[in-house]
Amino acid sequence: MKFTKDHEWVRLDGDVATIGISKHAADALGDVVFVEAPEVGKTVGKGDSFAVVESVKAASDVYAPVSGEVVESNDALSSAPETVNADPEGAGWFGKIKVKDPSQLDALMDRAAYDQYLTTL
Repeated sequence: MKFTKDHEWVRLDGDVATIGISKHAADALGDVVFVEAPEVGKTVGKGDSFAVVESVKAASDVYAPVSGEVVESNDALSSAPETVNADPEGAGWFGKIKVKDPSQLDALMDRAAYDQYLTTL
């Protein structure tokens, strides 16, 4: 699992990346009340808005940590957005992207680096 400074996580399985937000981000958002998962077939660039998550505190864009095509969307979140709070780094994933350039993951942080990054906030 790799992380961005914007608190997204990505897990690569072959050439498909599963993307969500970190536990830190989910905790900071508070109770998630709505998720707009990405549209299957949409092409996204690294850093593009990929999904939207709304909580009782704020609405936030979720940014794609890699470029590619959305191949799956976690539609279960539309009826159970609280899954993002309950299991942000598991069942609370937002979408899956067929990765165009796997080397983009090299710039992301591993868990230890991300945990260290959180201490600087």
